[in-house]
Amino acid sequence: MKYLLLGAGLQGTAIAYDLLNQAEDTTALTILDGNGESLDRITGKLQGEQSPDSRLTTVQADVRDESVLGPLMEKANVVISAVNYWYNASLAALAVEKQAHFLDLGGNNDIVAQEFELNDRAVEKGVSIIPDCGLAPGLAGILGYWLVDGLARAESLKLRVGGLPAEPFPPLNYKLVFSVQGLINEYIEPCAVVRQGRTQAVPGLSELETLRFPEPFGELEAFQTSGGTSTLPRTLAGRVPDLDYKTIRYKGHRDQIKLLHELGLCDSIPMKVGNVEVAPRELLADLLTRKLDLPGPDVVLLRATVVGWTEGDGANESQAVRRAVQIVDHHDQKNDISAMARMTGFPAAIIAGMLARGEVRTAGTHCQELVIPGDRMIQELRHRGVDIIETTTRPEDPE
Repeated sequence: MKYLLLGAGLQGTAIAYDLLNQAEDTTALTILDGNGESLDRITGKLQGEQSPDSRLTTVQADVRDESVLGPLMEKANVVISAVNYWYNASLAALAVEKQAHFLDLGGNNDIVAQEFELNDRAVEKGVSIIPDCGLAPGLAGILGYWLVDGLARAESLKLRVGGLPAEPFPPLNYKLVFSVQGLINEYIEPCAVVRQGRTQAVPGLSELETLRFPEPFGELEAFQTSGGTSTLPRTLAGRVPDLDYKTIRYKGHRDQIKLLHELGLCDSIPMKVGNVEVAPRELLADLLTRKLDLPGPDVVLLRATVVGWTEGDGANESQAVRRAVQIVDHHDQKNDISAMARMTGFPAAIIAGMLARGEVRTAGTHCQELVIPGDRMIQELRHRGVDIIETTTRPEDPE
């Protein structure tokens, strides 16, 4: 199978590592990025000193340069976008024309909507588009949908996900583990939830709660962020009266970010400061990049929980249950791949492999939770050493 990977950053590195080391049928992997240093870095990580991998090729080019991108897409079975989300709609459209399957890491509902507008053309060309194939949106939604699907009736679905430094560190008890612009978007954009069966929007950073994870984490906080529910409000419409997604952080982080937001530092409209015009958001993004590019390992925490009722039969009555899937994943020290990169890149690589092998048989634009079985994803991640715990308890039992 031949893959074209766009983006040689942290998530791109994990995707490439997985395709070269876990997918036995990978025959060629081309990585395109506009930054030569990023390409050199990813090549150094992926190429063995004694036996360079002949399947790997890198191309330095702008992701918007269709004269370079088009011919590369024509040679690929699957195109994987690990670049900033605002490129994805145009990249998906080009991939469709070049008759290559396409998937991305998503993160923006408007862009995903544009990709669904490509459905008819994708069907005509016989290819599939799957947006939102990272961690959240992505893995969390796949697991959440699978949990709901395993019950006769569901009352609520809660998705809680966070990428954190293994130990809290000032100034925000956080370190950057993915795109800073994507991070700001998650904090400030409206968040889709389902309440009493109706899809609604609530503000980012709202509805603060506490939750516990096994030591050494203990008590943490979670709050509303945008994009994590992805297409679930639509695919689970009428099946789950209450559904939401929140981001996990060390305690106190939400209030710090909320203050920055209330001061206007997330605003995109330029303002004049002295003799210079600057968009506060761009200044904040630059400062966060400088201050939060911290050393040390990270961890990804995920908990998907559904409360509902089992199917009754002649011998057994329907019972109220809580089903949950919990993941605690750590930085891969041996291969120097962060937990966030693993838990974002590995699901994307798994889905890319399924597309390449024809396991997603229907052409068009797909909601990932409808075409990627949750139990299959769990199996594949466990094969990659990811710690996944499944539980079934009574709703009144402590989580």
